Amino acid sequence: MIRLYINHEEDEKDLFQEILFQAWKSFPNFDGRSKFSTWLYRLSLNTVLTFKRRPVKVEARENLESLNHSEKIEKDESEALYYAIRQLNEVDKMIITLHLDGYENEEIAEISGLTKNNTAVKLHRIKDGLIKTLKAM
Repeated sequence: MIRLYINHEEDEKDLFQEILFQAWKSFPNFDGRSKFSTWLYRLSLNTVLTFKRRPVKVEARENLESLNHSEKIEKDESEALYYAIRQLNEVDKMIITLHLDGYENEEIAEISGLTKNNTAVKLHRIKDGLIKTLKAM
């Protein structure tokens, strides 16, 4: 999940540690109403989204802006997929990430707050969009 939201090795390491800390700190509040994996995923996603809201240093922002499109996309297919997923809005990114992590539509619906049918429709559209994006690269 971290690689889909963060594209800098040091930030990935920091975020991984932050997720572990948040899970350790929050575990006493786990009440078992959902699967542990669902609870942990939701906690991780919230931690990632909070992490992304922190201010970006001007130097880092300038470096990112100076990269051209071809430099951002690796030729490796998995990197291209990561890149395409990073371009999605937050909800679509969450849905496809959950799907790729093996969650069923019912679990994705529970985590996202969508209905099972809406989840299935959105997932289908996301996949179609990713295929088109990858073919265009």
